[in-house]
Amino acid sequence: MHPKPPAPRLPAAALSERLGRRVDPAEIGLADAEPIDDHVGLAFPRSLPAALQAAGAFWSTMDRRHFLAATFSTAAFGPPALRWLSQSTDETSAHAGGRRVGRADIDELSALAEQARHTDSRFGGASAGVSAVAVCLRDVAAPMLNGTYTDDVGRELFSATAVLGRLAGWADFDAGHHARAQRQFIQALRMSRAAGDVALGGYVLSCMALQACLRGYHDDALDMIEAATAATGSSPPRVRAFLRLIEARVHGRAGRPQAAGRALAASDRLLDQADARTGDDPAWIDFYARARLAADAVEIHRDLGQPAAALRWNEKATMPADRFARSYGIRMAVVSSAHVLSGDRDAALPAAHTSVDVLAHVASQRARDYLDDLADRFTPWQGDPEVGHLLDRIRGDHRTPALP
Repeated sequence: MHPKPPAPRLPAAALSERLGRRVDPAEIGLADAEPIDDHVGLAFPRSLPAALQAAGAFWSTMDRRHFLAATFSTAAFGPPALRWLSQSTDETSAHAGGRRVGRADIDELSALAEQARHTDSRFGGASAGVSAVAVCLRDVAAPMLNGTYTDDVGRELFSATAVLGRLAGWADFDAGHHARAQRQFIQALRMSRAAGDVALGGYVLSCMALQACLRGYHDDALDMIEAATAATGSSPPRVRAFLRLIEARVHGRAGRPQAAGRALAASDRLLDQADARTGDDPAWIDFYARARLAADAVEIHRDLGQPAAALRWNEKATMPADRFARSYGIRMAVVSSAHVLSGDRDAALPAAHTSVDVLAHVASQRARDYLDDLADRFTPWQGDPEVGHLLDRIRGDHRTPALP
């Protein structure tokens, strides 16, 4: 017998609370009893209880292939972004439910997030180490949200969950699962509002803006990043500096050189302020320093059709290639394309081969997209044997060694 929705979730929830772990309806034989709502994960509920329920409903279904075939729509970002801006922090974060949640539990979530963040940078969002974040959200974080905790612990729990949700969104974005990434970002944004963590919410919104920008929705991306910048005026300078960097990225893609230059300069000034003070940077923004600004400036100027400026910035982008393998591999693809813009085939080829070598070990559809774009840029020289070899490597076996 298969009861009608929402009945299958009730025994599963009761067993979850009793056993101290998540029990999915599939585990008790009710896997097909509930159809997946196409809109699950897109809501930004006003009340905290509804927000916790919405997050739990999404995280319990997000590992299903249904979302991989769903459509990304930048319009779905509008209502959540507006509510994040206009809605006050929830009056209390206290909750009475299942087992008691303490700071040791939150430390566990934070430790996993830190590990996954570094794994993502090195091996890509589709790597096994990063996919563990989705499992953690489903099996660990979601049951905690339904537990018993005080107001102070609740706010810390919501922040930690928002960090995990943003990471899961970034991993899906990097893996090319844009509809699921969109839902992850929206749930992370709601959790940041529940925590009263404006800086974290602005950071999540900047990731949403970058996703929209790289999907070609430049004006929507600009709306989101400008909203985030306006709301985070009292946040630490390093956070605000990153938001201005994303603004520069959007203007670069949209072909607005003056606006891009102003945003990049503002990010540079805010980094000066951040470097002059210590102690107020959240752990999740520690990656943003001069080398990251320079790396993104390479792409901004490439997008603006300014290859000489892009190559000058590349001299300052000295991030460790092993720790930031994806970023380094993508930057080498961008550097190669800047040389192509300059008509310098001889300089473009070594950078391109380096990019292929590095990204061969990174599980990232986003990185794959950069290589495909690079291959298209080389087509004027496709009759050249060395260029042909490069194109074969990009389109075929990435591990084929480069020509001497």
